[in-house]
Amino acid sequence: MGIVTQQLARIWHRIQVCLLPPLEECLDDALTQRLRQFIGILEVVRIEDHVAAPPLKCSRGRPRQNRAHIARAFVAKAVYNLPTTDLLIEMLRLQPNLRRLCGWERRRQIPSPATFSRAFAEFAQVGLADTIHAVLIEAHIGSQLVMHISRDATEIHARERAATAPKAEPPLPKKRGRPKKGEVREPEVTRLQKQLDQSVEEAIAELPCRCNKGTKTDSKGHWHFWVGYKAHIDWTDGGLPVNVVTTSASIHDSQVAIPMAKRTAERVTSLYDLMDSAYDAKEIKRVSRELGRVPIIDPNRRPAKSIPLEPASVLRFRERSVAERGNGRLKDEFGCRCLRVRGHKKAHLHVMLGILALFADQLLKPLTG
Repeated sequence: MGIVTQQLARIWHRIQVCLLPPLEECLDDALTQRLRQFIGILEVVRIEDHVAAPPLKCSRGRPRQNRAHIARAFVAKAVYNLPTTDLLIEMLRLQPNLRRLCGWERRRQIPSPATFSRAFAEFAQVGLADTIHAVLIEAHIGSQLVMHISRDATEIHARERAATAPKAEPPLPKKRGRPKKGEVREPEVTRLQKQLDQSVEEAIAELPCRCNKGTKTDSKGHWHFWVGYKAHIDWTDGGLPVNVVTTSASIHDSQVAIPMAKRTAERVTSLYDLMDSAYDAKEIKRVSRELGRVPIIDPNRRPAKSIPLEPASVLRFRERSVAERGNGRLKDEFGCRCLRVRGHKKAHLHVMLGILALFADQLLKPLTG
């Protein structure tokens, strides 16, 4: 972010002075660099503050497992870039320090894979990670001015069968030829045109979110195909993700830009919107200007009369590389390359757990060097 806020400095002081020395004294082994990273991320995210406490007494059956401990373990899964929950449980059994940091003193206290699965479904249903993400943005960015918002989408591979597309209703037959004198034919309304007057919730609710097939071309013109989802993310100059929407893999990037721009404007104040040629649409530019921003979009090369960017805009557009680096870190370091859950809500939670870990790690980078 450039300037370390007083709140972030207090968090770092709490980690270095109040938290790490007592932990090193009570733990069996010395803290590794990855454990120190995990402790810092836990202290920033504070996921246990947003999980309901277990009941004091259960009337029937076995006592409910502490969901706060399981939530911390899922953060550890993202930090350690573990592909499966079975590997997470095995690591908790073999590493006493990690197990105690999550909240379990003994091996036999670690829940079964089925309990982890039920807890994950509960967190996905209530949108736990989205709530924490909004709190982090308000606490650590708040009213600060963000120069550029870089928008991009990245593929999320899934291990589930692509959903069968529903059969579309046959369109009504159109009259052929030119309209008669005085006849008015209403043009078809596109999704981008509808989103101009829709709220953020209405626009996102209409986006397809089931697992299906996706296609995209890279910077060298090579085609890539995958089955799964697509994560649309807005990044600040400092590499902090401030808005995440998970959709079907088949949806075009431009179809999500307008609701994302509106939601990002509610969370942060920015000056420029940086987007690639997939977002080159007049409706997207219009919304960006109405929100008080300057849209800098790489022009689509298909129209013969496309106008290239001005030299000053070209220099600013280079800042968009932060989105590519962020997407790379999200996949290579925080678990988003290995999606093993099924269903949109669970897939979105998996992505958001990586987003929370990346947000906290990126926030602490200026202090850790």
